[in-house]
Amino acid sequence: MAQITAELVKELRGRTDAPMMECKKALTEADGDLARAEELLRVKLGNKASKAASRITAEGLVGLFISADAKQGAVVEINCETDFVARNDDFINFVNQIAELVATGNPADVAALAALPMGGATVEETRKALIGKIGENISVRRFKRIQTADSLASYVHGGKIGVLVEFAGPAETGKDLAMHIAATKPRALDADGVAPEDIAAERSVAEQKAAESGKPAEIVTKMVEGSIQKFLKEVTLLSQPFVKNDKQTVAQMLKERNASISQFALYVVGEGIEKKTEDFAAEVAAAAGAA
Repeated sequence: MAQITAELVKELRGRTDAPMMECKKALTEADGDLARAEELLRVKLGNKASKAASRITAEGLVGLFISADAKQGAVVEINCETDFVARNDDFINFVNQIAELVATGNPADVAALAALPMGGATVEETRKALIGKIGENISVRRFKRIQTADSLASYVHGGKIGVLVEFAGPAETGKDLAMHIAATKPRALDADGVAPEDIAAERSVAEQKAAESGKPAEIVTKMVEGSIQKFLKEVTLLSQPFVKNDKQTVAQMLKERNASISQFALYVVGEGIEKKTEDFAAEVAAAAGAA
C-alpha cells in the first residue's frame, strides 16, 4: 500500500479543486496513483474535478507574427521564471523577434531555430546573452509556422494565450475564429482530430459513471456513447456554439459567411508544465533553525 502523504494530497487538490478528504480517499483507493485518483474524482464529482487542469503553471509569453500579405505566419511560446520578467521590454522584444524569425526562416524544430542568425549572433547566443542580462532562465519551448495560399489571422490575449488561424473568407471571419478559439480552447477542428487517448479517457470515466447507474447493459452502452458525443461536440471547433451567436455552431457560421478554416494553432503559456511551488513557511523555519 502506497503512503498517502500530505504533499500528494495537496498536489491532487491543486489539480482538481476537490475537497482534501475526497482527495485523500481517492488516493487511497488508487494506491497513490495520481492519474487514477484524478479519474476517480471525476467519476464522483463530475467535471468540476478537472477545472484546474488548464491553469497556467509557468511564466512567459506567446508571440505571433503574420506577414503583410497574411500568407505566412508563426506562433511561438517562450518561457521564463517569473511574470515580472515576462513584462520586461527586452524579453518582449526577444519573443517578437523569434516569432518573425520562425515565419521567415522556416526552421524545422527548436534546435534548428537556435542555430539561425539573429543580429550579429545566433538565436542561442542571443538567448544566453539575455539570460545573463536579466538574470533569469529563458527557454524557447515550441512554435508553429503556417504558410498558405488563403489567409492567416491571429489573436493574443494578455500575452498568455495566442491563436494562429488559416482560413478562407472575409478578414473579419478570421479574427472572429481566432478570438473564439482563444475563448473556448478547442482541441481539434472536428472529431477526427481529437487524440485517441483523450477519447479513451473520457470513455473510461463515462463507463464508470454509467455502471453506477444500475441500468440495463443496453442503456449503459447508450449512456456511454451519448457522453462521448457530448464530449466531442464540446472540444471540436466546428461543433461548438459560436461565441458571438450561440444559436449557431462555428460550422454554421462559416457556411453562412461562405468561409472555411483549414487549421489552427492554440498556445497557452505554461500549458502542461509543472510549476515549482515554494513553501515559504518551511523556508523561513529552516533559515531560523540555521541561524
